[in-house]
Amino acid sequence: MAKTTKTTMLGLGAITAGALAAVTACGVPVQAAPMAEKKPVKVEGGQVVVPLGTGMARVAIADLGVTAQTGDGGRLTLSAPTQGMGEPGKITHKGGTASWSYPARGITVSAQARAGRLAMHLHSDRSGDLRWPLSGMDRSTSRLSVPTGEGLGIPVDDPFWNSAKAEFAGSEIAMVGGMTMPFWGFQDGSRSANYIVPTDVGTSLKFVSSDGRLHGETTHSFGEAKDYDVEFSLGDSSPVASAKNYRLWLAQHRQLGSLRKKIARNPQVGKLVGAYHAYLWGPARSAASVQKMKRLGLDRMWLGYDSGNDPMKPDAVDAAKENGYLVGPYDSFANAQDPKTADNPSSKWPDGVYPDGCVHDAKGQPESGFGDRGCYLSSQYLAQQEPSKHYMAGRTKQMTANGANSYFLDVDAAGELFDDHSPSHPMTQAQDRANRNARMAQLSGHDKLVLGSENAAGWANQAIAFDHGAAADGLNVLWALQKDRATWGGYYPADDPKFFFKPVDLPADAVKSMYDPAYRLPLYETVLHDSVINLDRWELSLYKLPNVKTTRILLSMLYNIPLNFAVDGSTLDRHGKEMASLQHFFQPLHQIAATKPMTDFRWLTGDHQVQRTVFGDGALTMTANFGAKPYQGLKPGCVQAAVHGQAPRTLCP
Repeated sequence: MAKTTKTTMLGLGAITAGALAAVTACGVPVQAAPMAEKKPVKVEGGQVVVPLGTGMARVAIADLGVTAQTGDGGRLTLSAPTQGMGEPGKITHKGGTASWSYPARGITVSAQARAGRLAMHLHSDRSGDLRWPLSGMDRSTSRLSVPTGEGLGIPVDDPFWNSAKAEFAGSEIAMVGGMTMPFWGFQDGSRSANYIVPTDVGTSLKFVSSDGRLHGETTHSFGEAKDYDVEFSLGDSSPVASAKNYRLWLAQHRQLGSLRKKIARNPQVGKLVGAYHAYLWGPARSAASVQKMKRLGLDRMWLGYDSGNDPMKPDAVDAAKENGYLVGPYDSFANAQDPKTADNPSSKWPDGVYPDGCVHDAKGQPESGFGDRGCYLSSQYLAQQEPSKHYMAGRTKQMTANGANSYFLDVDAAGELFDDHSPSHPMTQAQDRANRNARMAQLSGHDKLVLGSENAAGWANQAIAFDHGAAADGLNVLWALQKDRATWGGYYPADDPKFFFKPVDLPADAVKSMYDPAYRLPLYETVLHDSVINLDRWELSLYKLPNVKTTRILLSMLYNIPLNFAVDGSTLDRHGKEMASLQHFFQPLHQIAATKPMTDFRWLTGDHQVQRTVFGDGALTMTANFGAKPYQGLKPGCVQAAVHGQAPRTLCP
């Protein structure tokens, strides 16, 4: 183990591996209540002083600037002042909460200490945007962390990430739909400033480049979302301090799921542990192909198939289940097309659903659906119709009539939420999210299906068992690449679409944005490793991107997450032995750690090319060397697994 950097305990963000494990009992979350504060909130002139761990925070009433004084006497800016608030009203101080208002903006504010954090609540009685907090503004700030997928850790003065090449600086990231979880952080020497926005609907985060340095600008729109909450905390020097803080917040608010509990409720979920995932096409959907996987040594698999006109037949599904595999369809409850012309079964609903169930925008027009085909289907409409029409239950029964024991529900957990202005089924984004969570809980709970979804946001972690896509990052550069069908490949032929199977070497900028280990952080795994099994996107099979293949394997082993494959009629002949070899290394490690939290992540070299993760109370330690020279006997391009009480095992793919 590398020598640990000396840190100062600054508050709840400074969570050691032991403290992080303390919010779980063998991976099961302790339903902790928020801790009471011992120090009172005080008002000193034009400032509200709030205890913050062993330090304190000062909120300037005039402009909402927030500074922190750490326990060791250091100072840190949690938010620069914002503009245009107008003259503040009188401060009232009651019951540990200080409150005031900005009459010109129609905004009231309260500040209190909650579980070691500064909790600020803002309410507006009128529409408008507020640009606050403004984070990472100190010149001593060195690095930001943000879960745009699995997670990015970016030096604020990095030329690439400040440039247009990365398509990061200046882009506005919605906290619902753009970030997997509503938190971020900034590193400042041996300490960090960490932020959580529980009211993520209507909130976005922009990383702005100014003088070659990135800082964060958060904007909340007071429209539907009249209330805006931000919680500030201080943490230690861990690269994943912001994620540790958010995991603890989820546990304290009873929102942290447990894979162990999901397996106890439905033992079929346990078949995900140690399994690799694959989408099957053409002849690969046959019973013979499934048996071939087993003979190759692929002991555990999740098998999926798209919503085309050629689903897996019952005999192939039976073969998969007899081999201990999970198998299920891709489906979506979020798209509807005219059933007479629908181009895929998942967009075809009984007469009347289209167009009656379409989401309508503020002008009363239907929201265009996937690829501008049909419309987005309102979750409120389906919820209203379900008691009498059983549209969702009927769809599920139809899609699993072949005996499928798993289900992949596209986009439901991804977080693209809608306001529906239809007079017959009006809906807010908050209600849309509640509807999606309810129907996912129905599939995974009552229907006992092993449920996955796309790019699963943290708010869906209790309803699903796995996701495809949240392990990806830097996706802005990917969308442009995929539009170039001549290079990337199209959705044809139907049984072997080149979009999934044509190998493409990622350009250098895309490699850096998406897979450069120096910038990747396991934020998602730090928060949810023992709740949701997380994978890369379904169209990014390991063999789709040959020039980052080794890096992706090392990342998957380091993070203890499965690989995702696309399998057609020839894939097993070309790659089957390697797939089985990789799974042979991964499976026992996942069986040890899948239900345990990731309790530590660190860089072991200054260039961040050698990285280490720890799961549980040291049950599994993984070390990956992404660099070009050996590190303490670990060769470049290799990963080593250390299981408590066993000799280390090494993989060099």
